[in-house]
Amino acid sequence: MEINTNDRLINRNARIGQVASIAGLIVLGGGLFISFTRPEFFSISLIALLVGFGLSQVGIYFANRWGRRPRPDEILNTALKGLDGRYSLYHYSTPTSHLLIGPAGVWVLMPRHQAGTITYDEEKNRWRQKGGNFYLKIFAQESLGRPDLEIGSEIEAISKFLEGQFDEDKLPEVQAALIMTNEKCEIDADNAPAPTLKDGKLKDFVRKTAKGKPISLDLVKEIQGIFNPTD
Repeated sequence: MEINTNDRLINRNARIGQVASIAGLIVLGGGLFISFTRPEFFSISLIALLVGFGLSQVGIYFANRWGRRPRPDEILNTALKGLDGRYSLYHYSTPTSHLLIGPAGVWVLMPRHQAGTITYDEEKNRWRQKGGNFYLKIFAQESLGRPDLEIGSEIEAISKFLEGQFDEDKLPEVQAALIMTNEKCEIDADNAPAPTLKDGKLKDFVRKTAKGKPISLDLVKEIQGIFNPTD
């Protein structure tokens, strides 16, 4: 499997995460100091606390994606290790963050690191995260949110890009999977709008998909040629 990674973007965003996290702690500390020592400046301390919390959330967002090791791209590399040379994996170098192209098709991979039990209620179209560490949910981890909406946006971005490269009758279907990378995560989402699985099961899922509905190797190479870096 060929792996293409935008290391420059990763390094830049990791630095942004570090700076935002440190700045957030400083501003939060300043806000707390003012609230205890100068209560007459309550409005200033409140603004500082809000700004500090916002900066810390930005830091969490960037750190989870580009600063924490192993990073999401590294986890996906390990999970897919052993796929043959017909596959290419792209990190931060296409219109979506993580893209797999090979006989199994064109797949948007969306890694998430939440712990606890991840469920999907088809009737209410709602995702839930049960359990996990409450402190981490608030201060060190993003919420699960609406991955179905994010996945839809990612699929649309890749699809629109490919529409400009292929005739409609040749255009491959872009699919997506939600990949849970936390070993303390359990999944109960069989009816989710996109396949939802742990990273340890990803390679077998890809191979099974390739056996069921493969796309031609000529088309695979043509699509890869669009995204492969040129010297």
